[in-house]
Amino acid sequence: MNQQTLSKRLERVAAHVPAGARLADIGSDHGYLPVALMRRGAISAAVAGEVALTPFHAAERTVRENDLTSLITVRLANGLAAIEARDGITAISICGMGGETIRDILDCGKAHLNGQERLILQPNGGEPPLRQWLMDNGYCILAEEVLQENRFDYEIIVAERDKPVRYSARELYFGPLHMQARSPAFLLKWQRRLRQKHKTLADFARAQQAVPEEKIQDVARQAQWITELLA
Repeated sequence: MNQQTLSKRLERVAAHVPAGARLADIGSDHGYLPVALMRRGAISAAVAGEVALTPFHAAERTVRENDLTSLITVRLANGLAAIEARDGITAISICGMGGETIRDILDCGKAHLNGQERLILQPNGGEPPLRQWLMDNGYCILAEEVLQENRFDYEIIVAERDKPVRYSARELYFGPLHMQARSPAFLLKWQRRLRQKHKTLADFARAQQAVPEEKIQDVARQAQWITELLA
């Protein structure tokens, strides 16, 4: 992966960035996503935010080597603090972190959100608490994708602020649009997950020390939900 050829995962994230957007890529790492989109003429401006020095310098270098310093601003900042009002951001991407981490970034940085931005989120697991935050904060899920890359299942969640929406516990767990579309990648993911849940329950049964009943019931409930989903 580089600034010209994105990974399959980032390519799908890029597909959800509106044409001409002013993008804030939070946790930008090498800055490949905003640089690739700018080189394609797909966005009009970007901020690449990084909290750690090494990726911050890597992103600066990528932007500089592509002669894009006038169009992409690289900032060393924690989460959404990389965004300034004058940036006029219309889309925010946060990729490659746990869902709880993305949720915390959004929650801590609420003051930097104007409510008009599209959120393009790619959590590495932990999707239910992220969907819960979106629902609780008035965001409607517009698109969901599952893809497999390097034997890992990745999800993409796209949301915008809209009229209040209520998702059920199962919709928060699986994804409301996933449950409707039931794509082959989505079903394969949950077939793999169901095998993992059954293995976990078998491990609990063989455990030397007693596993808390609440934990067993929780995994059993998830296995039941997945079984019903796949039926």
